[in-house]
Amino acid sequence: MSSSPTDLTTARLILRPWTDGEVTAVLDGTRPAHWAADFPAEGDHVIAGLFAEHPAWLGDFGHRQVIERESGLVVGSIGLFWPPSDGTLEIGYGIVASRRGRGYAPEATRAMAAFALTAPGVHTVYANVEPSNPPSIRVLEKAGFQRWTAEEQSIRFRVMTADLP
Repeated sequence: MSSSPTDLTTARLILRPWTDGEVTAVLDGTRPAHWAADFPAEGDHVIAGLFAEHPAWLGDFGHRQVIERESGLVVGSIGLFWPPSDGTLEIGYGIVASRRGRGYAPEATRAMAAFALTAPGVHTVYANVEPSNPPSIRVLEKAGFQRWTAEEQSIRFRVMTADLP
């Protein structure tokens, strides 16, 4: 891993690594001007609180803020729960309510999963979704993930190196 993770850019988004200042702002409740009015969401607070325990989550294959290119505002976050286990890596994502329904989550998820599959030894990226969360299931389907396993409380979707064009 390089010492300075690079941005990932899609048609409408920039996936930018968190800075120490942004993590501190989430934890302290301060509001930088480059955040959407409803960022951070609850999940962003949870993740920011775990960075100290999991410093690798701030590396190349870690967590990133989702930035709307048109406005320059942070509208969500997406991340990989590094390190991989047996070649598999979990992904998580969230877009603030004010920006949902625009296709940002599948766009970011597709880009982050493709990037994750370039990591040495990683062949599968997966996400766990509660059956009661149909919007998240649609995000994964639109991002090219396939249903992998299902249990009472969770459906696991995955994308593998072999699935990429």
